[in-house]
Amino acid sequence: MIETVRNAWKIPELRKKLIYTIVALIVFRFGHSIYVPYVDTKMLATQFAAYASTILGYFNILAGGGLSSASVFALSVYPYINSSIIMQLLQVAIPSLERLAKEGGEEGRKKIATITRYVTVAIALVMGFSYYTMLKTQGVLTRTDLWSGIVIVLTFVAGASFVMWLGEQITEKGVGNGVSLLIFVGIVSRGPSAAMSMISGVMAGTLAWWKALLTIVLFVAIIAFVVFITNAERRIPVSYAKRVVGRKQYGGQSTHLPMKVNMAGVMPVIFASTIVTVPSTIAAFFTPAEGSFWAGFINVFSQGKPLYIIVYLLLIFGFAYFYSAIQFNPIEIANNLKANGGFIPGFRPGRPTSDFIAKVLNKVTLMGAIFLAIVCGIPQILSNIEGMGSLSVGGTSVIIMVGVALETVKAIENQMLMRHYKGFLE
Repeated sequence: MIETVRNAWKIPELRKKLIYTIVALIVFRFGHSIYVPYVDTKMLATQFAAYASTILGYFNILAGGGLSSASVFALSVYPYINSSIIMQLLQVAIPSLERLAKEGGEEGRKKIATITRYVTVAIALVMGFSYYTMLKTQGVLTRTDLWSGIVIVLTFVAGASFVMWLGEQITEKGVGNGVSLLIFVGIVSRGPSAAMSMISGVMAGTLAWWKALLTIVLFVAIIAFVVFITNAERRIPVSYAKRVVGRKQYGGQSTHLPMKVNMAGVMPVIFASTIVTVPSTIAAFFTPAEGSFWAGFINVFSQGKPLYIIVYLLLIFGFAYFYSAIQFNPIEIANNLKANGGFIPGFRPGRPTSDFIAKVLNKVTLMGAIFLAIVCGIPQILSNIEGMGSLSVGGTSVIIMVGVALETVKAIENQMLMRHYKGFLE
């Protein structure tokens, strides 16, 4: 990875892209140091410590601590991500949007992107107002009049809109996927503080040295496991029939259809985490009476409890199959192969081919879901063992960091291949 970046730095055009990306990421982190007006940030940070096991704490980690400090970029890229997911689902449900995305060409993609931006602003407005309502309920606002509320909400919306624009600019003028890189930077930015906290705990005697060492070993092992599975894929052999056009012969070659083991990426984990943390999120704002049904219900679904872990893993499996089905359509793949004269050896074109691809997809998705369950389930199990809560390592964060790092390096390598970089090709 380091060698790839070093070689890319030697190419003037790629060096400009890398510099642009670095500057944009610095601007993104600088925005987290600018706070919205009329908010007591110290009191907010203290209260957010109690939300660690809620959906707010989960989003705060992925946002680089923006929610706990009420920064201008507190909403981060979440409105844009939610908007993109909604548009993907609508393309499956609404035929006109599906035709626009597949048959509209470049103009159709631009229209989809424009609609996505408008939906992003609408979602940011809803999320900004919800966040403002939470701040007002928790009593961390220095002013609660109408004008201050409008200023705070519009500041959050403007920050989310700027982050969306910044991510698109990185994708267009920089290196890699801009939105993914912004999430990556938000997660990595919390690394130094976590490391200093661990070192301080060991030096103060509040954290055993072997627990700190085991945390580091576990973290490295999870990274290695995530790298291995992220690069793993199932390759289905595909052959193309020979055909003669004029005096030239086309086809006759063999290739493969790649199917990634973790095709759904981190999306099943994000969806599952969002749903399973709803009870603890409600409990953070509305404390039920001791001994009541809801008190027992929330206690059973608290983070680290057996039922919480079981439901969490089942949701990961369910969303893994759901998201893979959206991304990979066996019938469409089989039709494309048939239209281009391709076939899978041993299977007739059409229905038999689509059935075989669907069967392989189910097996690959199962392995990907098991992988996600292992990576995200280990921290939950460790947090449930007495005295080992400090070993909890965020599986979601690791998957995102490794995935974005590999994706960015691959993007750099593709840029170098396009420019026929001699040193790299050798």
